[in-house]
Amino acid sequence: MKKSLLALSVALTAAAAPTASFADLAFNVGAVSDYRYRGISQTRLKPALQGGIDWSGNGFYVGTWASTIKWIKDFGGDAGVEIDVYGGYKGEIAKDLAYDVGVLTYYYPRNKLNPSANTTELYGALTFGPATVKYSHAVTDTFGNLDSKNSFYLDASASFEIADGWMLAPHIGYQKIKGPFSDPATYTDYSLTLSKDFSGLVPSIAIVGTDADKAFYVPGPFGNSTKFLGKTAVVVGVKYNF
Repeated sequence: MKKSLLALSVALTAAAAPTASFADLAFNVGAVSDYRYRGISQTRLKPALQGGIDWSGNGFYVGTWASTIKWIKDFGGDAGVEIDVYGGYKGEIAKDLAYDVGVLTYYYPRNKLNPSANTTELYGALTFGPATVKYSHAVTDTFGNLDSKNSFYLDASASFEIADGWMLAPHIGYQKIKGPFSDPATYTDYSLTLSKDFSGLVPSIAIVGTDADKAFYVPGPFGNSTKFLGKTAVVVGVKYNF
C-alpha cells in the first residue's frame, strides 16, 4: 500500500533527475520535511534524507535513487529505506517535442510484506516545451496491494520560470490501483512547487494534496498514528546537485 509524489519530483521527490553532471555522471543529495510520492506521505508526515546517482550518454541513462521511509514498518515489514533503480532512453521527435521511455523498480530491502512491496513499472513520457505527460504501468503487484498488477499512474506537469531563475511547477496525477482494493486505493494527487537553483543548491517549497480515501491512506497497524497520509500540506526541501 504505497501511495506515493511529488511525482512532481522537481526538487522534492522520488525520481528527480539532477541537472548538474560531470563526465556523464551526476550526483544529488537532499532532505525534505515529508517524503511525498504521488501525493502520499512515505514517512508518516516526517522528514526524509534522500540521494541519487545518474549516468547518461547518447540518449541512454541509468540511475539509482534512495530515500528513508516509514510505511513498510507501519505494516509490519522491516524496510527503512526505498531504493529506486531505473534506466531508459530519451530522444527528440521534432523541435520542442521529446520523448522518454524506460523501466523503474522500487526496491524495499527485506520488506517481508505479502504481496511484496517491491514494484516494477514501465513508463513513457512526452514533453512539449515546458509541459510533460507521463504514463507509468506496473508489471508486478503495486506497492504491496493485493492482485494489483497492471495498475497505472498518469500525470501531467510543467515548469515555468516566473522571475530571476525561480521556477514554478504545477502537477496533477491519477493513480489507478487494480485489484480488490481498487476503489479505496485509487486517487488523484496535485501539487505546486516553487524552486530555484543556486549553483547546484536547490531549495524548494510545495503545496501537495490528494483526494485519497482518508480511511485507507493512514499508517498501518504498527504506525501508532491515525493521521491521513494524503492530507494537503506544505513540504519544504533542499537538494544539492553535483
